[in-house]
Amino acid sequence: MAATVAAVTATVVPFPFYYLLWNYPQAWVNLCGKGVDPSHRMAQISHALKLVQVISLLSVARFSWPPWYCIILFASGQYLNFMVYHLLGEAGTYYGIRFGKNIPWVREFPFGHIKDPQYVGSILSLLGCSSIVPFPYILLWMLGYMFMMSVESNEDPSTRAKQLA
Repeated sequence: MAATVAAVTATVVPFPFYYLLWNYPQAWVNLCGKGVDPSHRMAQISHALKLVQVISLLSVARFSWPPWYCIILFASGQYLNFMVYHLLGEAGTYYGIRFGKNIPWVREFPFGHIKDPQYVGSILSLLGCSSIVPFPYILLWMLGYMFMMSVESNEDPSTRAKQLA
């Protein structure tokens, strides 16, 4: 029971964090303070949260060799995530535009071909884990990504943060 509660909690914790940063970017920039890159700080915290998510899901996983289609789903998802990070960099991936940074528009694949490629990649990767992680955990995580896709699809440029001088 404790492992279930921990896994569910760890699965959903990052999404309120992302929601708050997306909707209140100036508060995050101010909290980070002068001389601290808010995108880099977000990346650090996001990586720590991701580690907690993975560890908690491993606590409820059933280990066996996955079917071939899970390997393809996982590899495809990781490829999309790699391409997003490669093309956008840390600042582009971690809300730099919301934190007042000038992030150039990217048109190379997967952008322009797949809407929200980072989230699609993450969802594909999760589906690739469905043979070892119980599906309710996968579904909960995917719902978090779909929620953030919805939140981020309604960006209002007038709410972007101003960088601290």
